[in-house]
Amino acid sequence: MSFSVPTDLSGGLYFLNGKRSQGPQNDNKFDVFEPRIGAVVAQCPIADANVVDEAVKGAEATRGKWAEMTALERGQVLRKTAQIIRDNLEEIARWEVKTNGKPIYEARVDIASSADTLDFFGGIATAVLQGDCLELPGGAQNRLAYTRREPYGVVGLIGAWNYPFQTCVWKVAPALAAGNAVVYKPSPFAPASPVLLGELLAAGGVPEGVYNVVQGDATTGNALCEHPLIRKVSFTGSVASGLAVQRQAASNGNVKPVTLELGGKSALVIFEDSDLESAVAAAMLANFLNQGQVCTNATRVFVQRGILEKFTEAIVKEANEKLKIGDPLNEDTRVGANINELHLNRIMSYVESAKQEGGTLLRGGNRVHPEGVENGFYFEPAIVVGLDDSAKAVREEIFGAVMLILPFDSEDEVVQRANNTMYGLAAGVFSGNLARAHRVANLLQAGTVFINTYNDTEVNVPFGGYKNSGHGRENCVDTLRAYSQIKAIYANIQDKTEHCF
Repeated sequence: MSFSVPTDLSGGLYFLNGKRSQGPQNDNKFDVFEPRIGAVVAQCPIADANVVDEAVKGAEATRGKWAEMTALERGQVLRKTAQIIRDNLEEIARWEVKTNGKPIYEARVDIASSADTLDFFGGIATAVLQGDCLELPGGAQNRLAYTRREPYGVVGLIGAWNYPFQTCVWKVAPALAAGNAVVYKPSPFAPASPVLLGELLAAGGVPEGVYNVVQGDATTGNALCEHPLIRKVSFTGSVASGLAVQRQAASNGNVKPVTLELGGKSALVIFEDSDLESAVAAAMLANFLNQGQVCTNATRVFVQRGILEKFTEAIVKEANEKLKIGDPLNEDTRVGANINELHLNRIMSYVESAKQEGGTLLRGGNRVHPEGVENGFYFEPAIVVGLDDSAKAVREEIFGAVMLILPFDSEDEVVQRANNTMYGLAAGVFSGNLARAHRVANLLQAGTVFINTYNDTEVNVPFGGYKNSGHGRENCVDTLRAYSQIKAIYANIQDKTEHCF
C-alpha cells in the first residue's frame, strides 16, 4: 500500500480523531530536539487535564466500533499495518534516527521488530482471547458456565524515549488486539514516532478515535492516570515515576490495573571458563547498544579474577576498534547521539563520581563532536575499573555507555553481589560449564537472564522485571491477556430455577 512518511514535524505532534494535528493552542510548550544535530526542530504544546479529558472521551465514544470487531478482524488490521511498516522500513528507520539519535543500523532492527510485534499479536488474538466452557456439578444438561475475554475500554499508555517507536508498539499492539482504545503519551524527549505510528495504524484500517496521542510532561501523565474512563495503565520509565504512576492509578477511588516496566542495574557475570572472545562480545552488547540507553544494560560486569587481566585488555581493545562515533545516519556509525544535553551531562557526572571514588578510567568518558554533527549530544563510551560495590556508579542506574568492570572470586560471592540491588530487570551469565550457568541463572533475581549471550529480544518472549524494576510483562501471550478482563457467565438451562428456602 502507498504510504508517505513525513519529512518534518510541520503537521503537528498530536494524533486525534484519526489524524495528525497541532494539538491545543496554548503557550505552555516544550522544545523538541533532534539529538544528532543538537537543534530545536519544533515546539510542542503541553496537554493539560482538559485536553486529556477530550482525548479520553473521544476514545470512549469511538471504541465500540473497534471492540465489536472480531479478534480475527482486528488482527487483520494489525497485520496489514505491519506490512505497511515493512514496505516503508527505510524511511521510518531514518525518522527514528532523527527522533532518538541511535545509529541507522539499530533503527532498522527496531522498526522490523515492531512490524513483527504487530504480526504476533494480530496473529494470536483469535486463539488467546477465546473463552472457556466449564462443566458444573449437576450435569451439562442442567447448568453450565462459560467465560468471555473482554477489553477494558480505554487504556492509558505512557512510553519511553530510548526506543520511541518500538516501545510504543509493544504497548499499543496488544492493547488494540484485545479491542481497547488507546490514549498514548510519549516522552517529551522523543515525541514524534508515536504520531507516525498513528498514521500507519490509520492506513492499516484502525478506526478514527481508537488510537490517540497527547503530548506533555508529568502533569499530562498524571491527568491520564487519574482519568476515571482510563481502565488500565501501562508505563515504561524510571522507578520514581513508576511509583507515582501506581499511586495515581489508585487515586480518586478509581482502581486500575497497572503494568510497570522500570529501570535496571543489571549484572553480567563472566566466569573464568568462558570463551573470552564471546564474553567480550556480550559485554559490548550489554553496554554500548543505543549509546547505553537501554534499561537491561549490564553496566556491572563481574569478571572472575582468573581472566580479569585478559578480559580487561581485550574489551578495551575491542571498544577502541569498533565503537565508531559519528552521524547516526551514516552506515558505519556504531555510536550515535544521546537523547539530549541534560542526559549527556548526567552520564558524564557518573564518570566523574567514579573517578572521585577511586575508579580508573581506561577509555572514553568525555563529550565528543563528530564531523558534520558537531553540535549533537555525543559521548565517548567509557570503561572504568577499580570501584567497589558501594560506589555511586555501581549502585545507581546510569542509562549511558559506561561499563564498570568488577572482579570476583567465587560463585556464591558473585550471586550475592549481583542480587544486592533494588533492581531486577535483567542479568547475564557466561560460562563454559552449562550446569553452572543454569544454576546461577536460577539464582539471579531478574525477569530476564541471558546465558552466553546478552540483550536478545523476541516478540514472543516475556519482558519485564522483578523487585523495583516493575511488574507485568511486555510481549508474549500473557501480555495480550493482561489487556483483557475475564467475565464468568453462569447459565441455568433447565425449565425452572429452584431455591433452597
